[in-house]
Amino acid sequence: MASAQAGRNPSVRDLLSHPRGGPTVLRIVLGTHLRRLREGCGITREAAGESIRGSHAKISRLELGRVSAKERDIADLLTLYGVTDETQREQFLALARQASSPGWWQKYGDVLPSWFETMIGLEEAASIIRTYEVQFVPGLLQTPDYARACIRLGNPRATDRQVDRRVELRMRRQDLLLREHAPKLWAVVDEAALTRPMGGPAAMRTQIRHLREMAERPNVTLQIAPFRLGGLAAAGGPVTILRFLEPDLPDIVYLEQLNSALYLDKREDVEDYLAVMDSLCATAEPHGRTPKTLDRVLVSQGLCETDG
Repeated sequence: MASAQAGRNPSVRDLLSHPRGGPTVLRIVLGTHLRRLREGCGITREAAGESIRGSHAKISRLELGRVSAKERDIADLLTLYGVTDETQREQFLALARQASSPGWWQKYGDVLPSWFETMIGLEEAASIIRTYEVQFVPGLLQTPDYARACIRLGNPRATDRQVDRRVELRMRRQDLLLREHAPKLWAVVDEAALTRPMGGPAAMRTQIRHLREMAERPNVTLQIAPFRLGGLAAAGGPVTILRFLEPDLPDIVYLEQLNSALYLDKREDVEDYLAVMDSLCATAEPHGRTPKTLDRVLVSQGLCETDG
């Protein structure tokens, strides 16, 4: 039964033909399929772990997509789960090989925290990215000088080279908004983020003008929550919600902290944050008014001088 179900599910074949999101997403999808196969056979994590000379904890990490897998382990698990068709087995093994390949961001391992690697992989795979920011412009919409000021603020002990590397990484992340079949970015930014002078007047002027340009892109929706609105729905801080075309990936809520992050995918948690995000979007100025709002901020902050 498990083998037949795996053969009917086209997502493994689709991913092999059109991989999107790099190893992070491929690991999650592979783990999801392995969990379904195991549960379909009524096999415990403990028994599965023994079959690959490991523990139930190893199986749990594998099924959650938190670690890559050796082909030998995948082959042994497929045998245990009754997957004997050679075509199906090769699909799973090929997926395991791709899931173990490095993502482009791994060359920034010297400045990239392990807890943020997952976020970059999820961004690469997302079809919709919704984000709310209170203090700063979202990273995907930052200019280099603004990003540099933010990075220095959050990493006061970083060397100049480390700051440069972090800025380079942040700019590289933004390429996904410009590519073919780019995800849709829907951002709500508090006006406070636009009036905080990060990097000085010239950097803020360039940043706000960049926001105006990005808001004109068909895949970017930008809303400003102005001061005059008073209270906003309590998100408890910045929040990002990612949605995927891949049916094996649930919506994921990303909550960044100082030196770590939370990734929430339980339906009730996601629905709570979606409700808050919907309320924020309904309260903030509509996207169509964003250019005028940004122009008003330029005037009110005395940033209308020419860059020369």
